[in-house]
Amino acid sequence: MKKFEIQKDPSTGDKFFYVPYKGRELIEDPIYNKGSAFPEEERDRLNLHGIVPHHSSTITQQLKRTYENFSMKPNPIEKYIYLLGLLDRNETLFYRLVMEHLEEMLPIVYTPTVGEAAETYSHLFRRPRGIYISADRISQINKLLSTVCFSNIKLIVITDGERILGLGDQGVGGMAIPVGKVSLYVAGAGIHPTLILPILLDVGTNNEKLLEDPLYLGLRHKRLTGEDYDKVVEKMVKGVKRHFLHVLLQWEDFGKNHALKLLNKYRRRIRSFNDDIQGTGAVTFAALYSALRAKGEKLKDQRFVFFGFGQAGYGIARVIIQGLIEEGLTEKEAKELIYPVASKGLVMEDMNPHEYQEPFARKRKDISGWKIQNKQKISLLDTVRNSKSTVLIGVSGIRDAFTQDILKEMAKNTERPIIFALSNPTKKSECNPEDVYKATQGKALIATGSPFPPVKYKGIEHKVTQCNNMYIFPGVGLGTIISMTPQITDKMFTSAAKALASMINSEEISKGTFLPELKNIREVSKNVTFAVVKEAQDSGFGVNMPDEKLMEMIENSMWWPKYVSYRYKEK
Repeated sequence: MKKFEIQKDPSTGDKFFYVPYKGRELIEDPIYNKGSAFPEEERDRLNLHGIVPHHSSTITQQLKRTYENFSMKPNPIEKYIYLLGLLDRNETLFYRLVMEHLEEMLPIVYTPTVGEAAETYSHLFRRPRGIYISADRISQINKLLSTVCFSNIKLIVITDGERILGLGDQGVGGMAIPVGKVSLYVAGAGIHPTLILPILLDVGTNNEKLLEDPLYLGLRHKRLTGEDYDKVVEKMVKGVKRHFLHVLLQWEDFGKNHALKLLNKYRRRIRSFNDDIQGTGAVTFAALYSALRAKGEKLKDQRFVFFGFGQAGYGIARVIIQGLIEEGLTEKEAKELIYPVASKGLVMEDMNPHEYQEPFARKRKDISGWKIQNKQKISLLDTVRNSKSTVLIGVSGIRDAFTQDILKEMAKNTERPIIFALSNPTKKSECNPEDVYKATQGKALIATGSPFPPVKYKGIEHKVTQCNNMYIFPGVGLGTIISMTPQITDKMFTSAAKALASMINSEEISKGTFLPELKNIREVSKNVTFAVVKEAQDSGFGVNMPDEKLMEMIENSMWWPKYVSYRYKEK
């Protein structure tokens, strides 16, 4: 395995790193390739003359060329394919291009476009990235992991492809998500791409369309379940621990029957977290905290209705509970403010609720005075009306679930209803922000999971806040790496959320902006990282150093994509 480390010349102070190749081998490695930007002296000593055109471009010229090509692509999926091709050729240039046009390109490299890429993965496949661990090869886990290019892996993003965004089971196509998440870690927190490994755990698929597709690239059988599934995951985790000491494992887009179970089982055996549960909870709480500042109210003044209550709903509810406890409520009192609505209506104790839903299920006596149409299935509208909810959070993946009747009912319950339609991708959003403003006469406080354009209502333009997990997980990842904490606690996510919310001022909140602009993501991640490391210190984990030195360490750890000098060193 190679080890990517930037060196510093003690005599000149110049930064450089050793490359293990010359000539075409160097050009064909996307980590080392500079394309047309190799300077004359490097072309001489690295045998590149004749392989690249005569002119030595600056990275600025390369960016102009690549952005022109990107802009010529007719639709998002073609832009995605172009960027993926650039990533396969020249990673430094790819990340620099993304950083220079961050707000434009994030919807391409991740949600919503990455959803389409996952659905068509086997048809778009060009070049493998990361590691594919098939269940029928799990006994060879050591051999599989030995194929990883770089030895100093600090972070792994792994999925089994069962619950991809709001699209469900995408099998091997789920690999598009970890690959996309790597891009966000690099862009968001400056974690160098050689330190991050995407993994697809292929345990089969229940998606009949994929199983019938002759081009499908994954295992062609139903998903493993029960003990068979557990054994595969156990061997994978043990293999990862053997190969990569102190690695951080991020569980990504696992199904509802596995996500929480895996998080609870392994979070103390290997430092790990689930972004769909904890990251979603933290970023939503940060936006909610800002929206409450606009209302001039506290958490404990609200009544929360959730539509959809899987891992995302559970994660958000847990952070809200923690916030309510900090405002003086008991856990029992806090839970009484939360109404989970799932596919069978309001979740009741006598409905055999799922493990996510059970802690928040309502008792029949709680609704004894309600006026409802069907006691066997209490609808979202009935719940909103009878609970007098002030906050409506959608994590259902059901398009247009927030009807005009529901939105108008929310406006009756409170002067400024909080409406968070958080399902991804865009086509799965519970409502369109424009419809929310119309139904509430412009008074609602809105956030979404996918990006939406600004909405103009009665001549006033309102930005639509996107609850993007990118505000949280890159900083959590970098904070975990820097602190060397052996585990990631729930308090670290609460601290991350508060650090994020503190970056918004009152003027921005008054205009409906509840989270910072994504173009400032590096500053956001720096603050989130700092909060995570400080919480680790307070909990007795990891490094302990003065705040000034800690912030300096964080800044120095954030890689900025630019070319440095190369020197050849044989492997």
